[in-house]
Amino acid sequence: MSGSSRRDVLALAVGGAALAVAGAAAQATPQEAADAIARFTGGVPPVPGKIAIDLPEIAENGNTVPFAATVDSPMTEEDHVSDILVVAQANPRPRIVTFHLTPACGRADVATRIRLAATQDVVVVAKTSKGHFITASKTVKVTVGGCGG
Repeated sequence: MSGSSRRDVLALAVGGAALAVAGAAAQATPQEAADAIARFTGGVPPVPGKIAIDLPEIAENGNTVPFAATVDSPMTEEDHVSDILVVAQANPRPRIVTFHLTPACGRADVATRIRLAATQDVVVVAKTSKGHFITASKTVKVTVGGCGG
């Protein structure tokens, strides 16, 4: 770094290390996850319902965890699942994804790959066309190189 003083280099190194530590320690609180769900439901408490969550019990790589959910719904014009929210309680940003569905989907099935920062509960909340909210959750243990987490 020609033209840079030792003080400039040290300031860059300390600033970069502080950002790395802040990023590594960033984790949402259970309250932030609850707030994300409350925003989705408009404050209406969701009730346990017929949601099947397909997640591995142990994820050796938290960067790409296969996720699928199926909500038991007739998917008719009068009664269907309109939205599905997925929340990971220990991620830096707990709200992972919201799926939007219509009766034309035929089934309330969704799938993707998600990123999980640590061992945690993944919560799924489904909104029906009748304004009801149902929920289910599953715990996923995220390991680091297969060595516990």
